[in-house]
Amino acid sequence: MNLKILTCTSRSVTFEIEDGNIYESQEHYEVSLNGVSEDCGTRTVQSLYGLMPDSDYTVSVSGGGVSASVGFHTEKETATVNVLDFGASGSGTSEDTAFLQAAILCCPEYGRVLVPAGTYLTGPLFLKSGIRLELARGAVLAALTGREQFPVLKGSIPCTDSKEEYNLGTWEGDPKDMYAAIITGVGIENVVIYGEGTIDGRADHGNWWKNPKAKQGAARPRTVFLNRCSNVIMEGITVKNSPSWTIHPYFSENLKFLNLKIKNPKVSPNTDGLDPESCRNVEIAGVYFSVGDDCIAVKSGKLYMGTRYKTPSENIEIRQCCMRDGHGSVTLGSEMAGGICGLHVHRCLFTDTDRGLRIKTRRGRGKDAMIREILFENIRMEGVVTPLVLNAFYYCDPDGHTPYVSTKECLPVDERTPYVGELCFRNIRCEGCHAAAGFFYGLPEQKIESIRMEHVRISFADNAVPALPAMMDGIEECSRKGLFIRNAKRAVLKDVRISGQEGKAFDIEDVEDIVLTDGD
Repeated sequence: MNLKILTCTSRSVTFEIEDGNIYESQEHYEVSLNGVSEDCGTRTVQSLYGLMPDSDYTVSVSGGGVSASVGFHTEKETATVNVLDFGASGSGTSEDTAFLQAAILCCPEYGRVLVPAGTYLTGPLFLKSGIRLELARGAVLAALTGREQFPVLKGSIPCTDSKEEYNLGTWEGDPKDMYAAIITGVGIENVVIYGEGTIDGRADHGNWWKNPKAKQGAARPRTVFLNRCSNVIMEGITVKNSPSWTIHPYFSENLKFLNLKIKNPKVSPNTDGLDPESCRNVEIAGVYFSVGDDCIAVKSGKLYMGTRYKTPSENIEIRQCCMRDGHGSVTLGSEMAGGICGLHVHRCLFTDTDRGLRIKTRRGRGKDAMIREILFENIRMEGVVTPLVLNAFYYCDPDGHTPYVSTKECLPVDERTPYVGELCFRNIRCEGCHAAAGFFYGLPEQKIESIRMEHVRISFADNAVPALPAMMDGIEECSRKGLFIRNAKRAVLKDVRISGQEGKAFDIEDVEDIVLTDGD
């Protein structure tokens, strides 16, 4: 066993127990801080709070005959600014927006904005650089729900040189007017949002989720929106009932999302859990997701944003997370015109989602829409309808059902044609799937570069229900269809076992080079 410090503030620490387990340890370890016992449960990523600034600590973990310790030093802190001192009531009956915002603006660099226990009714709050925002145990930022109480972030503001644009708002990959998020950061850096409290978007089918496809003033807000930010950490808090995407980092870098809980009802529309868009150097560890859409969706804009800014999402690590009840556990696209490069997902648990890995692309995303260097390993899935999906015919947008998008005939490769590179899956265990074990359908004119599967075990549910494995035109309903691959340059299958399927275990066509190995 090894113990690893992921981050520490002046008042908290988050650490990872590296014991070979996925998301939860088999042992109930004893955790102590400077020799004082702390009961933190079985999660492999845990946090401790109530620490003192500029102090030395040692965290120790023991159990099952093994133990490990690691030392760390907390950050210095210039001051604590308590929102109650600025007039916030935390009563849950009167609005606290102005008092919370005043505390944020008055906090000195490397100071702490403390939100004590209580319920704070608030509209959007705007962060500034260099602060630590702590939501203490029992603290709830409860969002107002009236559209008139939300500022609008314009999608595009012309710059004075008449050549550039100032992009604030966005919706599904395009520069669109949107309502500000409950927590909004624009151009900030060196910020930590942490604690044992909750951000409650308070969305329901009577407000933000009512007629969700109809634009009413502007696009629905996120709960947390980070636009062109750097060095931001979110740690420990619970985020729930989001009006739309829950946490949305946008054109940002050097981000950490650690030990969070992201909870939206299964029937809530477009409530993705965490959507890094045109971001780089992103670490997501120990996060629990239960949402109404994709748990994590990696994006990089539709055609306009991708071709204008050419900013891929790159160098993203996702580990020790639990994804439950979403459409996709980890999704790439479909808005990915800037490309996605260097995604590593490992030691995660996917439970009862529609799909495990879900890649969505289509003709029209453009030549910069390149998906490369994707690695999934040491993943456990339970009850996932289709564990592995790549769909190059995703029928989104008004032209989604046109012949250009949907035809399986070979079309010319041009500036509108996306590209899928190397996909690798190692040590994957899936039980109780329904539609297909894996469904990979590339473009005939731009085939998937490589699919590599090693030590993969997939079994179907005894009562597998027929279902469509992907949102594309021209495919039959599938039930227990095994592994389906169309249009790839190379497929390497080493020790891949599929059980409980009906018909072919491997249905592979239009693959130029196939390598099948039964195991070592």
